[in-house]
Amino acid sequence: MITGFDHVAIPMAAVDSMLAFYKGMGFGISDDYGGRVYSVHFGDNKINLHTPEIWQSGKFTLRGPTAQPGCGDFCFVWGDTQESLHSVLASLNAVVEEGPVERKGGRNGGEDVGISVYTRDPDDNLLEFIVYAD
Repeated sequence: MITGFDHVAIPMAAVDSMLAFYKGMGFGISDDYGGRVYSVHFGDNKINLHTPEIWQSGKFTLRGPTAQPGCGDFCFVWGDTQESLHSVLASLNAVVEEGPVERKGGRNGGEDVGISVYTRDPDDNLLEFIVYAD
């Protein structure tokens, strides 16, 4: 029986920019395997970030075989106000692609509605930040 979501993994190209961006968003950052795989943490979840050294090697097969940087599409719950989200995004020079817009999220079996903002990280992965009303 599945009880939760633990982590996902994506390849990255712009290592330093990606780590700085996610740190600036408030994620915890870990160097898990000597500079070959990093992870960004939030709550009890994480995203593993595979460096070019590992995903381009042809030897690392525990990955989607066609995954390239920019293949991620993630929605994060923002635990503060829309204003604070926009402030953080502005501090990182992240361009809002869409939003704020009303969206059904994953809460309450997909019934709860939040307000979402979409942007991209330095590798062009799509990031949605949803704010739910209390």
